[in-house]
Amino acid sequence: MNRRPDRPIKREEFKEKVLDMRRVTRVVAGGKRFRFRATLVLGDEKGRVGIGVAKGLDVQQAIAKSKTAAKKNMIKLNIKDGRTIAHEVYAKYSAARVLLKPASAGHGLRAGGAVRFVLALAGIKDITAKCLGRTPNKLTNALATLEALRKLKT
Repeated sequence: MNRRPDRPIKREEFKEKVLDMRRVTRVVAGGKRFRFRATLVLGDEKGRVGIGVAKGLDVQQAIAKSKTAAKKNMIKLNIKDGRTIAHEVYAKYSAARVLLKPASAGHGLRAGGAVRFVLALAGIKDITAKCLGRTPNKLTNALATLEALRKLKT
């Protein structure tokens, strides 16, 4: 019996989380054109994380585009002892302000909203994070978190 050799199953190295999905409109002469904007966080839980924002004609297309954008915007972190960050860091992006503080082992991931997803997908297990800005915008809070992670010194 001639059987084809089984192709190896390609495992995705990154985990993803869709933070935000919005329907955006453009007003043209004939009326309104609708598109979808996806905000996606991509990480391998081993120190690499990225955020992608993209628009598409449908939800699937927007998610696929934002995934490729997140891969392009990926940053690499040095996580202290594989669990926390090296030092306290503060960052601002637009109206969002984020404060990240290292924590001892077993403390857990104490953060809320978009900040939590970014830190979890980066692979940080023990940290305290606080959104100091008043904005509820998930995109700017996530980008402020990424900015704070970029500021980390090894």
